[in-house]
Amino acid sequence: MSYLEAMRIALAAIWANRLRSALTLLGVIIGVMSVITIISAIEGLMGSVEKEINTLGPATFIVTKFGIITSEDEFFKALKRKNLTMEDVRAVENSCPDCEQVAADVGARLRIKRGDSGLRSVRVSGVTANLIDIIDFEIGEGRSFTQTEYEHSNQVVFVGPTIVEELFEGVDPIGKTLKIDGRVFSVIGVAKKRGSFMGENQDNFAMIPLTTLFKIYGRHRGTLDITIKSRTVEGLEDTQDQVRAILRARRGVAYNDDDDFAILTAENILTFFDNITRAVRIALIGISSIALVVGGIVIMNIMMVSVTERTREIGIRKSIGARRKSILVQFLFEAVILSVGGGIIGTALGIAAAMILGAQISLPVSPSMFAIFAGISISSGVGIFFGLFPAMKASKLDPIEALRFE
Repeated sequence: MSYLEAMRIALAAIWANRLRSALTLLGVIIGVMSVITIISAIEGLMGSVEKEINTLGPATFIVTKFGIITSEDEFFKALKRKNLTMEDVRAVENSCPDCEQVAADVGARLRIKRGDSGLRSVRVSGVTANLIDIIDFEIGEGRSFTQTEYEHSNQVVFVGPTIVEELFEGVDPIGKTLKIDGRVFSVIGVAKKRGSFMGENQDNFAMIPLTTLFKIYGRHRGTLDITIKSRTVEGLEDTQDQVRAILRARRGVAYNDDDDFAILTAENILTFFDNITRAVRIALIGISSIALVVGGIVIMNIMMVSVTERTREIGIRKSIGARRKSILVQFLFEAVILSVGGGIIGTALGIAAAMILGAQISLPVSPSMFAIFAGISISSGVGIFFGLFPAMKASKLDPIEALRFE
């Protein structure tokens, strides 16, 4: 008997027991759907994180007081470090030969108003004029502030789209004024919309010259973050070493003591994120896989029932010359057809569920070929694994005993 004939017989048997086959499919569909939803959502999350972090650029790194904190002890230890200051920034600018650009920024949560409308707790950052040139930040309208405006501490502001949507609805914001913490600023530019990242609005911000922030609040507003662009990607590590040596010497760090600052790159931030989420990802996939295993067990039980019900049929086929291999292939095909069919439906539903979930939490989910391939492959493997035992049992039936079966 050919494989094509075996498949035809398997399909006929499935059609003859439509309700039972549908219930069997349901178990596989739920299992595959769960796995695909998790895989697609995780891929979307990792892609979103990578895209967000890579705005730093491959040749850029940040020097910060705190860095990546993984414990309470580390936090309190970092809290005792001296703040990074403009003197540190100037030292790096003057003494680092491989630093192409050096920028600084410090942030605060302030209230922004225009007329009777206002927004609380907006992320307002005082930045040097070159920061937008270093990071991957796109301008939607207008411009960022100039070096002259920075040097003269002008009260100009570059805002995110949320500020425009909330305070300038239907009005061109360029040239208009708003109040930041009660002080009047002129809007000179608007950033391109970036959307949300892990539930946080990336467009609810404002940037003002760092000198303006210092003029209003003084130089002790908080610790600076220093953003540095290396002249080459290949020389990034050498540039970091130069900056580390400059800051250690300026801040009086002993040769055998740890740095009293942290250096962050896109690579080490991604590595940290991957490490802390790996266990969660594995657990989520493992939990969702339980439903798939249950679906496989359902297939095996249904196939065992099918073998019992069709014992006489198997005996008749064997008595007229059907070989063990033909019987095994027929029943194995039944299991694989059910599991692959459930896998295709479950994969489609899983991708749809992941996209709906992504829309709800503002997470871009673009199902990859890996997710689709994984769904079909896993379901096929489940069908073969759990269908093999019933198929082997059917193929080993003694034809005489099978014919006697009532």
